[in-house]
Amino acid sequence: MATLPFEKPKGLLFDLDGVLFVGDQPIEGARETIAWIKSKGIPTRFLTNTTTRSLAKLHEKLKRLDLPIELDEVFSPPRIAAAWLRQKGSPTVLLVLNDDTRTEFDSFEENPAQPDYIVLGDYGNEWDYKLLNRLFNLLLQGSEMLALHKGKMWQTENGMRMDIGAFVTGLEYTSGKQATVIGKPEKPFFELAIASMNLRPSEIIMIGDDIYNDIRGAKNVGARAILVRTGKYREELVNSAEVKPDLVIDSVVDLKGLL
Repeated sequence: MATLPFEKPKGLLFDLDGVLFVGDQPIEGARETIAWIKSKGIPTRFLTNTTTRSLAKLHEKLKRLDLPIELDEVFSPPRIAAAWLRQKGSPTVLLVLNDDTRTEFDSFEENPAQPDYIVLGDYGNEWDYKLLNRLFNLLLQGSEMLALHKGKMWQTENGMRMDIGAFVTGLEYTSGKQATVIGKPEKPFFELAIASMNLRPSEIIMIGDDIYNDIRGAKNVGARAILVRTGKYREELVNSAEVKPDLVIDSVVDLKGLL
């Protein structure tokens, strides 16, 4: 049985996809583990880079999977990106998002010809050269990029899938413009979730399956990090990464013997 190589945390951050479920299949024992953690009075927040659905629809999924997670415990890029845009006044947008996620940006005027911001998220099979070249030219003409995240890959029920980070990076490289990135592993995303628990990063453990977005992101703000061997975990990726988790466990179920 593994033991914590540091003091027990006062709060926990969890990734969702790959840690508590994969696709529409819950990780065995995940529901019971989260319920047990909450019974101990340990504050929890759930950080996800999911941009395939609105926060409301994501919470519906969590309820359908019988995961005891409240809406205000979930931090997702679309809603935070919309709040960020509102701080800019009334910018126009071009939404490169699926239909469900677009609802988070209903208060913004769309300007396909020359938007102030191109908002980039999951767009499924709509990504192609024609779209990328159109976005490239808009950036050359003055538009800015707001990326909901810059993930490399994600685990589906049918295997690994390339994520939008490749498209964001390609547009940055060709246009010479840097995107504003909202989701993990960006520091403000972690800091916002930690601040909502009135705790310090040093009092937090992040539990994730992504060595880059979850583990490096947590360590960049001064939090501890545990990597699970579910979801997108790949030993070769962990071995080659410049950042290392504080602990590796088989799944979230092992947390019961640690906390």
